[in-house]
Amino acid sequence: MSNSQTLKPTQINNPLHGVKLEMIINELHGKYGWDGLASRINVNCFKSDPSVKSSLKFLRKTQWARDKVEQLYVDTFYK
Repeated sequence: MSNSQTLKPTQINNPLHGVKLEMIINELHGKYGWDGLASRINVNCFKSDPSVKSSLKFLRKTQWARDKVEQLYVDTFYK
């Protein structure tokens, strides 16, 4: 088997490939603001004293919330 056969395929159809969570939060915040994010995704990091830093901390350890944020990003900017 050659090296080219063992390489993983690129993720050209994945809109999140190469996009950092901080960029996702910044772009969604720019589009909706904290109140708009809180109304779309019911998590305290968007409702109570929101910041990019606190959102990153929460979303990195809470997969279900990160999934919702990533889906909102895809729905907002790629559909």
